Amino acid sequence: MRDTLLIALFAFLGAAAAGLLGALALRALRHRSLVVALTVVSSVAVTAMFAGTLAVAWAMFLSRHDLFVVTTVVAMAAVVSLATALLLGRWVAARSDALTRATRSFGDGGSFPVPAGGRPAEPAELAALTRELAAAGEKLTAARERERALETSRRELIAWISHDLRTPLAGLRALSEALEDGMVADTGRSLRQMRTEVERLNSMVGDLFELSRIHAGTLALARQRVPVPELVHEALAGAGPLAQQSGVRLVGATVAAVPVEVDPREMTRVLGNLLINAIRRTPADGTVAVAARRAADADAVVVSVTDGCGGIPEEDLPRVFETGWRGTHARTPPGAGLGLAIVRGIVEAHRGTAAVRNVNGGCCFELTLPLAAQPWPSALPGPPAG
Repeated sequence: MRDTLLIALFAFLGAAAAGLLGALALRALRHRSLVVALTVVSSVAVTAMFAGTLAVAWAMFLSRHDLFVVTTVVAMAAVVSLATALLLGRWVAARSDALTRATRSFGDGGSFPVPAGGRPAEPAELAALTRELAAAGEKLTAARERERALETSRRELIAWISHDLRTPLAGLRALSEALEDGMVADTGRSLRQMRTEVERLNSMVGDLFELSRIHAGTLALARQRVPVPELVHEALAGAGPLAQQSGVRLVGATVAAVPVEVDPREMTRVLGNLLINAIRRTPADGTVAVAARRAADADAVVVSVTDGCGGIPEEDLPRVFETGWRGTHARTPPGAGLGLAIVRGIVEAHRGTAAVRNVNGGCCFELTLPLAAQPWPSALPGPPAG
């Protein structure tokens, strides 16, 4: 028993000395490559075994032949261990370098490659890191695309706002100069025209203010339980004069008698914007229809406005609700492409969605709004056809 304890003690002392030297070497080489670290670790393991073996052999007074055999076995094990450590280190370092190069490409808009199927070519930890970096790369690319789209939208908005503000301002300036010089025979008509231009400017500034509140998240909603037919009826009544002036028929189609919890003022503005946009895009003798129905697969109501604009190019459909978008149609004052952006912002503030799709002869704007928490106590009649 005593001999066994002595052997264990000598083996431990030899291995501990080798481990201490290895720890000091790792600390001194901590900033070097992974290959060096793996080589040091492998060397420590072999050296510890070698030192412990020699210590025990010296304590047991082995013969020269036995000592030579033990030393040869340990040396061969050391050679194989060091070679394996070098190969493993170079393999891991190569994949780390590939990871570093791919990560560096993030700043240039590059994507992170992921092995297609099968087992990954790197260890599990590096494979997990590769997947996380790939996901981060996709999110970064999507964020860049959103930022680029917002920047494009901002530039278009500034250009169109500048154009649309310049037009009424130029008219006001010409009328004021004519009045100042006494060159206007019908003063009342000029003043009415100036008032019209001022109202155009006021409408544009109001739209900008509303849009800024939506983007800043400061749009305050005074929610009330309102029947959908009432909202549709008020919107049709408000757009009636413009439709009559443009020669467009307004039709209130089937309207579901269900309640929604919305801000009546803001939602009336939403429907009014859609109707005004539809009337202006629909030729004379055309029809603009408003309808509402229960959503088939959700506890919501879908309010739709269908016009006769002839449709929107498929490539432009995703941009319809962007700030400043007005497509390829001629500019129709007032406005700078803010109406539909305001529509989406207000609807989303009500936890709803806004969408558009092409239909036969025109396009259909659909607003999906969640129903009120409790059912309406009685059925409500739909609005009359306009």
